[in-house]
Amino acid sequence: MKLFVLLVAGGLVVLALGALALSRGESVLDRADFENADHVARGRVVYAEHCGACHGKSFQGQPKWRERKPDGRLPAPPHDDTGHTWHHADEQLFRITKGGVKPPLAPEGYESDMPSFDGVLVDEEIWAVLSFIKSTWSEKSRAYQERIDQTYRKQAEKQ
Repeated sequence: MKLFVLLVAGGLVVLALGALALSRGESVLDRADFENADHVARGRVVYAEHCGACHGKSFQGQPKWRERKPDGRLPAPPHDDTGHTWHHADEQLFRITKGGVKPPLAPEGYESDMPSFDGVLVDEEIWAVLSFIKSTWSEKSRAYQERIDQTYRKQAEKQ
């Protein structure tokens, strides 16, 4: 019985902290966490619904993703180790997903078929998708991306 009371109390604390963060406009899930099974599972569902049609159910991207199409735009890149998603910091990936590919994340005038998911997905869903994607990378790719992410965070703190 004591264990049950402790579990309920702990759950209430977590809910209260989440509500406090949301009331401040903060995201409960505010980074990609590939080790969190709940985030990865949620991301898997959101990815299948919103991302897989372009980036591939197996993260393979569209054919000839490095070659411009007749309209000058690039096909959707893969999100697996063969692509370049893991070359970007978490915050950059979040901003691309939320706002689309535009300056300062892309050169002025750059055109992309990548839509903005602002108003379609809430921040927590975007972070969950990124968690799911990161969970599929090799250890080597995750380690490389972690170094990029740490450098990006340090530079952001200086500004």
